[in-house]
Amino acid sequence: MIFPEEYKNVGVTNIHPDDSGNIVYFLSDYIIAEQKLDDGTSEYSLYHVTKSSEGLLQTVESINVIASGKHIIKYEKELNIKDRALLIEIATQLCKGDVNTIIFTGVDKHVTFVHAPDPSSIIEIEIVDVIPPEPSWLTHVIRRLETSGIFGDFGVRFSENVIDLKQFEGEDTVFPCTASGLKGKYLDSDIITKNGSLVVGCEISKMLIETRFPEFEYTLVNICPFKSDIFKLTKPFITRCCRSEKSGLVTINDVEGVVVHWGASEFEVAEAIRDLVIHIKEQG
Repeated sequence: MIFPEEYKNVGVTNIHPDDSGNIVYFLSDYIIAEQKLDDGTSEYSLYHVTKSSEGLLQTVESINVIASGKHIIKYEKELNIKDRALLIEIATQLCKGDVNTIIFTGVDKHVTFVHAPDPSSIIEIEIVDVIPPEPSWLTHVIRRLETSGIFGDFGVRFSENVIDLKQFEGEDTVFPCTASGLKGKYLDSDIITKNGSLVVGCEISKMLIETRFPEFEYTLVNICPFKSDIFKLTKPFITRCCRSEKSGLVTINDVEGVVVHWGASEFEVAEAIRDLVIHIKEQG
């Protein structure tokens, strides 16, 4: 796949730069040449340019054709061309038969392209969380950030690995706090006396139970991804934990991910995802 990291490296012209010795703008590593046909349509050629010298305008040493003619089509709808995952997905759908290159135009009229799209280059990150509330808090934050376009350069897509705690509701179930609205008892508001109850929580819940009710006998369903049996992690993930010291890049059951604090801000969530993406790309 060839997909320039920056659209500033793509130049557009109506003159075919088919000879060395020409000059091009110093940022132009790729040139898209448009030729108007008699029927009013356009035909495109895509070149890779090798340059020498210094300055704003540099001498062309060599020109290599990447694709031309029937191999290239232009996507007519203007898009956010910083959304790399979106452009790869669209290009994958359109590259059929002879077509192997798609030209895209941004809402700011800048141009880029995807040649031989590779959907496997999109990094899929799993949102690991619990409901209620629904959607989960982490899902709600990430989906809003995703809509804003903040992850566009990352080339990521998100899936959800969310556990519904309603499956544990019952008179003999103890949940961490009343904010969940789940049917049962709560560590933050009830006196727990009935032995054999099911506690749905994490290590902090366990510590609270054993501190407040040392004689209480219970069974724990651990919902912390670090210790839980109910979450199965299979791909890079983001999750949250009530212990701030566990925030950052982590590996759980040989799967790499990132943890944010239970009450992390949108900025902190976006920054954590950025750190994870950089880490994944550095690993190759």
